[in-house]
Parts: sequence; structure tokens; C-alpha cells
Amino acid sequence: MTISTRPYPARLLAAATAGLLSVGLLAGCSSDDAATPAASGSPAVSAEATEAAQEVTELSYAGETGSTALDLLLVHDPDAEVSGEGEMAYVTGIKGRTAEDGQEFWALYVDGEMAQVGAGALETEDGQQIQWKLEKIES
Repeated sequence: MTISTRPYPARLLAAATAGLLSVGLLAGCSSDDAATPAASGSPAVSAEATEAAQEVTELSYAGETGSTALDLLLVHDPDAEVSGEGEMAYVTGIKGRTAEDGQEFWALYVDGEMAQVGAGALETEDGQQIQWKLEKIES
């Protein structure tokens, strides 16, 4: 039997640290993927945040000379979901609300009129009202 020459507080600290590390390793090796969203590759999102995102159906902001509607959207919602880029960009999600494929889309309006070009091609001007609305696809 080996007798430690470390003072009692140091042995206690070492034992506590070893215990915490063991618990952390065991928790990290858990096979319950459903209880660990990060293990499935998706970030942990609270139910409240998901519900709040589902309620988002509009976003408005003022136009600015020299900026596209897409540039300004990304200022107001840096996490907006966009496929493609530049003039070919297509907005699929705003404020955490992704349009359902084949059922909805994010429509872009300028001063109350639907835009005739995409967000990446629409050069805005000071004083314009830019608005995104989640709309249903009519079949």
C-alpha cells in the first residue's frame, strides 16, 4: 500500500477532479442520441424558440441606396437561409422560419408591390419599404 505524501486538501481536490472527469466522460459516451441533439448533428434548440420561429410570417425594413434587398435582409437577420448567391439568391428562411417545400415561399415586396426581380438583384433606395411575407403556393 502506498501512502500519499500530499497534504489532505490536495488529495481531496485530486479525487474530486478525477470524479468529475469520470462523470463527464461517461455522460459524453452515452448512447441515448435522442436525448443529445448534438450527437445527431443538429444544434440544441428549445421548443419555445422553434414555436416562435413558426409564428414568423413577415419581416420589414427600410431600403438604403446602394444596398440590395438581400444585403439588408442579412443585416436584419444574419441567420437567414439563402440558397444560391448574388442575383441568383433564393431566400428560403427568415428569423428561423423555413418555408415548407412545395407549400410556401418567402415573397419580396417593395412599397407594397411584389418585386419583379430577386433579392440579390433588387437595388433598394432610401425611403423604400422592403417587406418579406411567407405566402402559400396555390395549386
